[in-house]
Amino acid sequence: MAIILPDLPYAYDALEPYIDAETMHLHHDKHHQTYVNNANAALEKHPEIGEDLEALLADVESIPADIRQALINNGGGHLNHALFWELMTPEKTAPSAELAAAIDATFGSFEDFQAAFTAAATTRFGSGWAWLVVNKEGKLEVTSTANQDTPISGGKKPILGLDVWEHAYYVKYRNVRPDYIKAFFSVINWNKVDELYAAAK
Repeated sequence: MAIILPDLPYAYDALEPYIDAETMHLHHDKHHQTYVNNANAALEKHPEIGEDLEALLADVESIPADIRQALINNGGGHLNHALFWELMTPEKTAPSAELAAAIDATFGSFEDFQAAFTAAATTRFGSGWAWLVVNKEGKLEVTSTANQDTPISGGKKPILGLDVWEHAYYVKYRNVRPDYIKAFFSVINWNKVDELYAAAK
């Protein structure tokens, strides 16, 4: 069983005007497919390690050295994107009372959380991701990772993530990453974030 590209959970144009259809086609059909292809090529070299990317990337030292970086890059790219698609929706959603209370307790207010997440996304130099994670202590934390690194490798469980590689926003937003980050808050699927938060605690 090879890793496969998941279908988008909505139409390519469903997130307009915040995320444009052309970007979704390129991002999902081309970029994500490439991560899938490259991850499968790496895994084929070592069938003995299986295909559980989450388990492998939670313990990167267990990955054979000759494919370790390929799996960090491409296995991480697959996991990050498969989650990213589910974290967006054309529907209007809001955090559950439990998650909202945890956000307030951790950051002070939702606005303060949004500012911290925006800062993590804005200041991630080059390519990478901004994340809201549940850390090893079971607490919420905002962080960012380079390239396609996943918080799973640091023992953290991602519950919200934003791709800040230029391919995620350049068609519509050109080099104005802050406008893309602001738009993301209009399409967050808080129902999915709640589900991941409940599972991660």
